[in-house]
Amino acid sequence: MASNRVFWGIVSAAAAGAIIGLLFAPEDGGKMRKKLRKKTNSLANELIEALENSKQNAEMLKEKGEKFTGDLVDSAD
Repeated sequence: MASNRVFWGIVSAAAAGAIIGLLFAPEDGGKMRKKLRKKTNSLANELIEALENSKQNAEMLKEKGEKFTGDLVDSAD
């Protein structure tokens, strides 16, 4: 659970830093919006990938837990 909070903290800080950096950059509005859109899409893709990895890890842990509890039941019989 703590690693989940750390992950979201890092993602949030990175997004905030990118947005603030782009907003204060001395560039024309069109270029800034294009960069912001590109960075936002990149962060969204990274987030989707991280969520998919988390889902796979959760499924793997579930399978291990089911096997472990099945082995315990078998040994108790």
